[in-house]
Amino acid sequence: MMSARPLRRLLPGRSRRSARPAGERPDRRRTALRIGVVATVLAVVAAAATAAGVWAFGGPDGPHVTAYFDRTVGVYKGSDVRVLGVKVGTVTSVQPRGKQVKVVLALDHGVKIPAKAGAVVVAPSVVADRYVQLTPAYTGGPQLKDQDQIPATRTATPVEVDQLYDSITQLSTALGPNGANATGALSRLLDTGAQNLDGNGKAIGDSIAQLGAASKTLDGHSGDLFATLSYLQSFTSMLKANDGKVKAATDQLSTVTGFLADDKEDLGGALQQLSTALGQVKTFIQDNRTRLKTSIAKLAPITQTLVDQRASLAELLDTAPLAADNLLNAYDPQHGTLDGRADINELSMGPNLTTASTATNSGDGTTAGTSGTTPTASTLQPVAPGAGTLPLPLPPVGTVYGSTPAKGAAR
Repeated sequence: MMSARPLRRLLPGRSRRSARPAGERPDRRRTALRIGVVATVLAVVAAAATAAGVWAFGGPDGPHVTAYFDRTVGVYKGSDVRVLGVKVGTVTSVQPRGKQVKVVLALDHGVKIPAKAGAVVVAPSVVADRYVQLTPAYTGGPQLKDQDQIPATRTATPVEVDQLYDSITQLSTALGPNGANATGALSRLLDTGAQNLDGNGKAIGDSIAQLGAASKTLDGHSGDLFATLSYLQSFTSMLKANDGKVKAATDQLSTVTGFLADDKEDLGGALQQLSTALGQVKTFIQDNRTRLKTSIAKLAPITQTLVDQRASLAELLDTAPLAADNLLNAYDPQHGTLDGRADINELSMGPNLTTASTATNSGDGTTAGTSGTTPTASTLQPVAPGAGTLPLPLPPVGTVYGSTPAKGAAR
């Protein structure tokens, strides 16, 4: 600070000579004046820095936001407004508005809050003051502006102790003698449960132990379990892909079951008769076991003969229809005779026949002969009236009954 002596030099009406005390040196006065000027400049700079800091790092002139709560127990004017536990503002007013409470929050200058932020009343402990927490912290995007509002859908308040006590009281009343246990229903439930559990402690313990072992087993075979589930998923996917066919099969099965249901009496009677018949067959077989064995043993040679002569039987089955047709055509109903023609020369030549005539029907009652080689069973062609020459199907292998098998021929 400037001393009184240098200030006298600046007072009007006094000469410089009279203002200078006797014996004081001029250098000291100048030094004091300089110190005073420097102090004044530092004070101005400090004031400017303080104003700049308030403007840059926050202050009471930030945006005002209104939040609506269902209730605000323990929140008053002057309570803190925080973000992540750091104070960023102050509650300026708390006013009831119908079934809600209007709380005005004054944020510090420069504080950024998301436009969709919520407000929560936080109670750090039973005795500590509550504060309003804005969440989440700002990471980018739109911000809350001055006079913006946070609706009650984005606010929350902690459960009060009296509300918890009231809930417990309501529960005890509902379960007490004036509620669910008015007729002793709850007491009977507890008594019945106690009676059912009485003496079953070991069984319950064993069940829990087995459940634990089953859990360990499932854990050890989790791969098989998930593979089974995967196969089931594939099966259900296949059923889904063939839904139409599955539905058709189900409908057909339903139709069949409907038919069986309609004829269940007939079906039951048929099954009963079949059971009776099977019983009779069983009895017959038991009573005639020896005779049946003898008969089957006698049938074996006959069956073997049929097997050996299967080629002849096949030829008979092939030629029998044509022979019957020729016999029918050869029958003369007017005279009651069988008419036929034969080549006498061919019959008279015997088995050493070297030339054979294959008869053909020309349609005018005459026959024409064609020279050829010695006829065999495979070259003879039966003739049907008016049909020309027809091939006779013969079996590829086997022996024709009554003929001499060729050397090396398969039987």
